[in-house]
Amino acid sequence: MTEQNNVTLVEVRVERIGQLFDTLDPTPYPRKDLAQTPEAFIVGWARELPRRQPIGIVVYLPTKEAESAAAQQLDDAFSTYFQYRADRLRLDRKELFRVGGWSLLIGLSVLALCMVIGQVISGQSETSYLNRFFREGLIILGWVANWRPMEIFLYEWLPLERQRRLYRRLSEARIEVRSYAAEPIVI
Repeated sequence: MTEQNNVTLVEVRVERIGQLFDTLDPTPYPRKDLAQTPEAFIVGWARELPRRQPIGIVVYLPTKEAESAAAQQLDDAFSTYFQYRADRLRLDRKELFRVGGWSLLIGLSVLALCMVIGQVISGQSETSYLNRFFREGLIILGWVANWRPMEIFLYEWLPLERQRRLYRRLSEARIEVRSYAAEPIVI
């Protein structure tokens, strides 16, 4: 990773352009998904950068690969892929909030039911330790039923949002292809 003109560069070196993309993805180039290893490498380095730092990606290829038509489309391929990942995370966050809403509705219903049952228990018999035990146990159960929705709305969405923002930054990254002389194979 180097810095050039206030843009931090994440540098990747491969022997062939095909190493950057998932071989199982039947989508034609340049719409293919990135392979796991290059994606993890790029995202890992980008995650360490300050959040407002512009990112550039430099792909080092042998001269013949660097001059190919596919190399000229790397900018579009990376941008499309990272934008797709950002959009998927936005949908995941939306789904998480939908599940959180239903969970909250269920949790509040359970809490209300537990409180009503607790009132019925305390109103039907004299105050005893056993009565108090069941009444307070029901209230605890009602609050525990709200644990998951509160976790979703307070904490769980934040990592998804951070990851989405990182992918958005990567989708806007400038891609530069640089060539290097291919090393001869020694037998």
